[in-house]
Amino acid sequence: MELHTEERVTNGETAATAAAATPATAAVQTAAEEFGRLYGAEPEGVWAAPGRVNLIGEYTDFNDGFVMPLALPHTTVAAVSRRTDGVLRVHSADAPDGVVRLDIAGLTPSSGSGGWAAYPAGVVWALREAGHAVTGADIHVTSTVPTGAGLSSSAALEVATAKALSDLFGLGLPEAELAVIAQRAENDFVGVPCGIMDQMASACCQEGHALYLDARDLTQRQVPFDLVSRGLRLLVVDTQVKHALGDGAYAERRAGCEAGARALGLRALRDQPYEQLPDALARLEAAGQPENVVRYVRHVVSDDARVERAIALLDAGDIRATGRILLDGHVSLRDDLRVSCPELDLAVSSAVAAGALGARMTGGGFGGSAVVLIEEADATQVTKAVEAAFAEASFTAPRIFEATPSQGVHRLR
Repeated sequence: MELHTEERVTNGETAATAAAATPATAAVQTAAEEFGRLYGAEPEGVWAAPGRVNLIGEYTDFNDGFVMPLALPHTTVAAVSRRTDGVLRVHSADAPDGVVRLDIAGLTPSSGSGGWAAYPAGVVWALREAGHAVTGADIHVTSTVPTGAGLSSSAALEVATAKALSDLFGLGLPEAELAVIAQRAENDFVGVPCGIMDQMASACCQEGHALYLDARDLTQRQVPFDLVSRGLRLLVVDTQVKHALGDGAYAERRAGCEAGARALGLRALRDQPYEQLPDALARLEAAGQPENVVRYVRHVVSDDARVERAIALLDAGDIRATGRILLDGHVSLRDDLRVSCPELDLAVSSAVAAGALGARMTGGGFGGSAVVLIEEADATQVTKAVEAAFAEASFTAPRIFEATPSQGVHRLR
């Protein structure tokens, strides 16, 4: 689901940022009017959940490790009303298939509710599996979170749905529990073996902060991430190379990480001390573990360490120094995990060559987006350099916009 806008950094603004920052009243009115046209009545409420970028810590969440995402101003907006007849009707302003009608009693992971509708359907299924009396709903959604860009459009849809249903059915679920429900929907209903980061970011992030999350016990800390006062910006470069995490490559890497942990006698790779990583890798090689498993272990353990170094720098107020950590993280994702692509590598290299403090791919990879930390004064030159590099390589022109740390899921009306 996506709204296409022309996006370019100009005098500190982007069209994407402007589109995402549409006043909440306008978003509510538009969603409510379309809901009424579809379903013949006003919605009981309207909710918004954001997409996210991950500053550092990739493929670490399903290894019980550490991550540090921040919410984007781009959101999925859901207008929702309860039903009592066991029927779920869902509609997206950005999908061509009209209203999808499902019987919630028949929802199972193999019930065939594929496509985008599987995400809200999966949330209803997960809530009912958890014992919550959800009896049906009418849902209309629209979104400014680009799909396939590694910005967690699916998590935004899941979390917006979960929050709306929790509120409407009086479930009172805290944000972290909403994230767990949404993750189960994606893992067990949709069939994507993702970790918890995307859903936790969409549910729990706060404006002006990055979220330092321990994926094992879900403890979290809101870390101030005030770029503007430091004369900095964080750009997102959407390569427009679409990625699909359900195609097996993501699952293969997760399986390889789990195999590495077993071979080391660990509950998860999070338990491998970074200082002892060389010895652990030597043990894996001596035990005859495949070369890819050794690489995956090296990436995950070192990326957990990068998250901890980044937190220390942010706590010390040295945001600029995190740029080097971003770049190191990209090299690891490119060479050890091998989830980058030529467009992502070019986004990173051309941005750094033009003066960026650091950059790396963000999200699951195989396409999607990169994040770029820059001095505010360098926004125009970095943007132009990346665009020129893509044109010279005959790649599709990227979409470049600012990542402003934004609020997690919330009710608009």
